Amino acid sequence: MDRILLIGAGGQLGSDLVKALPPAVLVPLTRADLDVTDPAAIERVVGTHAPAWVINTAAFHRVDDIERDPEATRQAFLVNAAAVHQLARACTRHRARLVHLSTDYVFSGGQDGGPTGPYDEDAAPAPMSVYGLSKLAGERLIHLAASPEHPGEAHVIVRSSGLYGVAGSAGKGGNFVETMLRLAREGKSIRVVDDQITAPTYTADLAVAIARLVAANPPGGIYHLANSARCSWYEFARQIFATCRLTPKLEPVTSKEFGAPARRPSPNGVLANRRAATLGVQLRPWPEALDAYLRAKGYLLG
Repeated sequence: MDRILLIGAGGQLGSDLVKALPPAVLVPLTRADLDVTDPAAIERVVGTHAPAWVINTAAFHRVDDIERDPEATRQAFLVNAAAVHQLARACTRHRARLVHLSTDYVFSGGQDGGPTGPYDEDAAPAPMSVYGLSKLAGERLIHLAASPEHPGEAHVIVRSSGLYGVAGSAGKGGNFVETMLRLAREGKSIRVVDDQITAPTYTADLAVAIARLVAANPPGGIYHLANSARCSWYEFARQIFATCRLTPKLEPVTSKEFGAPARRPSPNGVLANRRAATLGVQLRPWPEALDAYLRAKGYLLG
């Protein structure tokens, strides 16, 4: 296999991709190694390493801050859109294929009368948050980086949902599973939305799926990769506690009652993994993935 450049290797997904990709061809880059907001640095790194593939997991995803803080909004469009465009252009110039990570937040989930999921790769995006807009802008800018010699369709956009992994998300201070377990340990009453349906995705599973996708050298375009089956965030929390044999006070609430600044895809933002499935790339059901995560973290024995 040809050389693979991994951007964001120290992150929640990136750390699992380091384990899933062939070490002999992998060049892992952390935030300290590459500032994705520096176009000259992007050009230098891609030109120097001459990879066949560049996998970009870098993102600014403090979703609620992006909605209410102008500086966070600026950072979101800088990292999630402008930097992605520069990276796609560099890949085009150096004949590398880009794999860029996107999100279910590009869809509405059925809000304001729009269509509900499951969404396949051809479904029309309709983001309901500034974060979702910034990620959709990145997707569109990848297509603008095309050239006659190396069309933008050579690049791959991978959308996923509800990520959680052993490394945790630095930008969010952990992940949903860890937040639930922390609140349970603190003895606090826990309110979780029950009207947002998604497919929580274990980053170890997603990393293996991406590695398999790259190995298949697929046609360019959009691919959905998420653990199969669906649940509300309340149902996900309930399963976390049941598996760990915890009994905190857990209350289902509506998105309106919860009052988060950024609107999430609801009532159904599930991604349908149609295109990847035709290549034999599928992810297991989320309850199995959650069990594997809890064992990997040492919360379960056996």
